[in-house]
Amino acid sequence: MQDAARRGSGGRAATAGEFVRAVRRATRERWGNPVGYVFIAPALLLYLIFNVWPILRGLAMAFCDYRFLVPGSEWAFNGIDNFKEMFTRDPLFWHSLGIAVKYTLMTFPTGLLLSLSVALLISQVQNGRAAGAYRVIAYMPVVMPIAVAMLLWRQLYHFQFGYFNLVLKSFFGVTEPPNWLGDGAWALPAVALAALWRGFGGNTLLFLIGIYGINRDLYEAASIDGANGFQQLWHVTLPLLRPIFVLILALNAGIFSATEELLILTNGDPYNATLTTGLYVYKSAFQLGDQRLGYGAAMSLFLGVISMIMTALVFKFVRTERA
Repeated sequence: MQDAARRGSGGRAATAGEFVRAVRRATRERWGNPVGYVFIAPALLLYLIFNVWPILRGLAMAFCDYRFLVPGSEWAFNGIDNFKEMFTRDPLFWHSLGIAVKYTLMTFPTGLLLSLSVALLISQVQNGRAAGAYRVIAYMPVVMPIAVAMLLWRQLYHFQFGYFNLVLKSFFGVTEPPNWLGDGAWALPAVALAALWRGFGGNTLLFLIGIYGINRDLYEAASIDGANGFQQLWHVTLPLLRPIFVLILALNAGIFSATEELLILTNGDPYNATLTTGLYVYKSAFQLGDQRLGYGAAMSLFLGVISMIMTALVFKFVRTERA
């Protein structure tokens, strides 16, 4: 009897030990090796400090009347007053939103078509070295720092000494060339052209990745069926590039808040003709009056919501099996 009891207690102990070991194995399989968390801790800490915390702090500031030059206003909670002012008492906000829409319509569709066209042309180059050189040339403006690129364009647009006006005067006999960045009718298109030059190369490489990934047999089959070049483009290339279109549309959803190009080239001048909402946010928070960081955060939150809605619409209506 005693031996049987000992065997029974030993069996229960073995069963309990197996259960504990099974739980430990399941925990390790779920959470991985704890040592790995030690290695990712520095990167995770930096991400929390420089990404997560600014987002949370910005959300809190959007509901505060935080004015940088007013001591003690860091947590001056004012509810939705910033949003009320934005929508009902600030005509400059709606003006800047209209300018942002115009700027987006000038740059994004044109840039998309330009990037796709250049990618299609480069993809037809059979010589590997030549194709590589063209890819480098197309992508080179993207690598250039934005400050350097925009200062370069500002010199090109210079009213007296810029190359554009020099060409117009010397070769076309234009006696009064436009003041590209000083005329309200020309300033926004001029900035849009500079932004197009700098940004189209990134989308070009994305399109090239998609084009190079298409099976060549599909084009051969389409050719055998009598499809010409345009028909192959329309029925083979473009449908298979839908995941790339989704990616580009999602990445460019924040173009509404374009700031850097306009800040460097015009700073919103002349007479707010190039004042996009992103630039207005910057000026409200860091240049105008008592630097209303809270109001700027509220406008940034509104722009973020617009970008999220645009991205959601892209994934809803342009989604594919791979995107």
